Amino acid sequence: MPVRRVAAICVAALTLAACVQPWQQFQAGQDQSAIIARMGPPREVYELPDGGRRLMWPTQPMGTTTVAADIDSSGKIVNVRQVLQISEFNRAQIGKWTREDVLVNFGRPAQTSFFRLSQREVWSYRYVENNITHMLFSFSFDTSGVLRETQRGPDPLRDRDFRRF
Repeated sequence: MPVRRVAAICVAALTLAACVQPWQQFQAGQDQSAIIARMGPPREVYELPDGGRRLMWPTQPMGTTTVAADIDSSGKIVNVRQVLQISEFNRAQIGKWTREDVLVNFGRPAQTSFFRLSQREVWSYRYVENNITHMLFSFSFDTSGVLRETQRGPDPLRDRDFRRF
């Protein structure tokens, strides 16, 4: 095999390896110490119904990612993923989820608001849709804390057209 071809293959492999996100470097079954050593101590920890825990490394309020690692009761990684994305947000069940469910699944919100007229509390999370567009995903809760509506829209802090108004 010519030297140039081997060099090109090596460069391509290194380029692809550099694209791996931190949350993609862990596998199920590894000890939780592996992710803590790489990511640092989690900023948020939540108990899960199965006796495990969810460790979170958010970048909110201004960032757009939150890495979540589910850890089983023996301290082993079940899965690691970036939760501030549309496929994760779409798992929320209107009428069933509560503030606590949203908190455990996505961490603390970037911003909260209360709308007196509708008596709704709204939690919003910054995220990037399709790796291009900066957005806000919002969860609206009634006064008893039950999820009643979700909505997504441009992040006014990062949308030039929106900021003009």
